Amino acid sequence: MKDDALDLARAPLLSHLLELRSRLLLCLGIFALTFIGCYLVSEQIYNFLLQPLVQSFDDPNSRRMIFTGLHEAFMTQLKVALFAAMLLTLPFALLQLWRFLAPALYQHERRYTLVLMLSTPLLFLAGAALAYYLVFPLAWEFFLSFETTATEQRIAVQLEARVSEYLHLVMRLVLAFGISFQLPILLFLLAKTGIVTAQGLAESRRYAIVATFAVAAIITPPDLISQIALGTPILLLYELSIVLIRLEQRWQLSRQHKPK
Repeated sequence: MKDDALDLARAPLLSHLLELRSRLLLCLGIFALTFIGCYLVSEQIYNFLLQPLVQSFDDPNSRRMIFTGLHEAFMTQLKVALFAAMLLTLPFALLQLWRFLAPALYQHERRYTLVLMLSTPLLFLAGAALAYYLVFPLAWEFFLSFETTATEQRIAVQLEARVSEYLHLVMRLVLAFGISFQLPILLFLLAKTGIVTAQGLAESRRYAIVATFAVAAIITPPDLISQIALGTPILLLYELSIVLIRLEQRWQLSRQHKPK
């Protein structure tokens, strides 16, 4: 009898593991196909990432990008394809995760989870768009201001960026802004588990301001523009999180006091 009960207990676990395995394999297959497609257009993707820098030049035709290793340009294209494939397959992977978890959740938990899964790529896209359309032009123009022209007393100082270094900087900023924009989701989950409250977050606002700009100073280039551009929206998202948590707590209280 004990062996039969043990077999019955193992059966659901085995089915869940098989389902998880199939969904992981599906995600890997989609990622592989997306990676191949992105590699075929990796040059176009890199040129798109290069546009903010090109637009910052007075005469783009007189500029050039360099690579100092034989494999550097090839590895840069692989990194571009990998980076683009990860971003493109993120929504699909989150959808598969939600489908795997949904049967074990209550109806209201399914709603919360689905909203969080949908919000994750949207917030990441918003952070990446802010970096690309606002921070890149301002930051690149600031860095290019340190170029000097040749005179009788000095030689010209001009940027000749390496393709790999530029991609590394762009990826770093995109990931920094995209991940930082996940703050509302993180705080909401912490509030659902009872670790934080809206009142506690509001009372810790001054510490949040200091921590936000300290983190922004670490993960962004050493210029004030990038730090302010990252820190300001994070603080706005922090305040938005407080409002959302308060609304959710009020909804929970009204639900508990609602007559059955």
